[in-house]
Amino acid sequence: MSRPPAPSDVKPLPYGRQWIDDDDVAAVVAALRSDFIAHGPRVTAFEQAFAAKVGAAEAVACSSGTTALHLALAALDVGPGDVCVVPAITFLSTATAALFCGAEAVFADVDPDSGLMTPETLEQAIARADAPVKAILPVHLGGRFCDMAGIEDVAAEAGAVVVEDAAHAVGGVDATGSPVGACAHSAAATFSFHPVKTLAAGEGGMITSNDPARAARMRRLRNHGVTHDPALMTEAGSFDDHGARNPWIYEQIELGFNYRMNELEAALGLSQLGKLDRFVARRRALADRYEVLLQSFAPLVTPVPMGPGAPGLHLFSVLIDFPAAGVSRAEVMQRLVAGCVGTQVHYIPLYRQPWLKARYGEMRLSGAEAYYARVLALPLFPAMQDGDVERVVDTLGRALGR
Repeated sequence: MSRPPAPSDVKPLPYGRQWIDDDDVAAVVAALRSDFIAHGPRVTAFEQAFAAKVGAAEAVACSSGTTALHLALAALDVGPGDVCVVPAITFLSTATAALFCGAEAVFADVDPDSGLMTPETLEQAIARADAPVKAILPVHLGGRFCDMAGIEDVAAEAGAVVVEDAAHAVGGVDATGSPVGACAHSAAATFSFHPVKTLAAGEGGMITSNDPARAARMRRLRNHGVTHDPALMTEAGSFDDHGARNPWIYEQIELGFNYRMNELEAALGLSQLGKLDRFVARRRALADRYEVLLQSFAPLVTPVPMGPGAPGLHLFSVLIDFPAAGVSRAEVMQRLVAGCVGTQVHYIPLYRQPWLKARYGEMRLSGAEAYYARVLALPLFPAMQDGDVERVVDTLGRALGR
């Protein structure tokens, strides 16, 4: 490999970055200049377009991927005394959403090479639960698919519902041709529009479902549990002498939250949704290039398996045998930063987090530990050029002493 350019000669490559075009900016400016910057028509338009794109009957927009998980579980009546099974390798939100509902979390081990919950590790987690399992939250880590048919079968045997954490997976299509979000094997799927995700809305989230009544409830819950529907109202003072709803009236019919998406986020999300196919295709092309170039580093470095279907990749992660390379992960990351290459680790096992460890005690799960010890996410975002992939691989090789 050729000598790398000095850092001053190259642009930094973070592990993820949004792609904002002039039409995205124009969409947000138009929202700013409209009559509504909240409670307006763009949120509804984004919901309808998103549902159509992923093949779901309903989509409910909200303020983040975390609130999407919370709303989905709350609408399924997850509460005190219930248990939710979550994979040990995921972001905090997958577990804390259950805790927000008053439920408890049980951590499922993951496949050591993919980081994904499997039907087998799910069965083991259910066996460890000391209360009925109400919900199971598989995570499509990095955009790669869990075995949803297998997980659905295990969930049905346990009498539990399935909520897919698809924060990383928008735009993916499984091996049967079903888009992630169509809820072919789940009660709901949740998404995130954080800037480093495939679709960026600044912040924001979405829940898809094929149950209109459940979607209507999620819309109430995101707005303080308030309804304007006369059919759901019970107070006599809400109606005039002719039985019509008084125009100023709303009723809070259950405890809800302020989890609304605003019009600016919806405008950006709707604009970005029109480019989803292009974003997904570019991410996959970059991943394919990585896989070719990294072959020379095997078995020291191996890409995390893509698995079946056509994943909508959020991350390109590799597994590195750091002891065999004679260098720590921290040292490798520092050497990459010196070469203007950013990386990240997804994720620290949940049971290692101090707050969760204090609640659930010390534990180790072998698959999660094996995955965590080796994983590193390399830069992946649509604005990257093919030459950027070559630079990352070149810099990684040097960081590993290769």
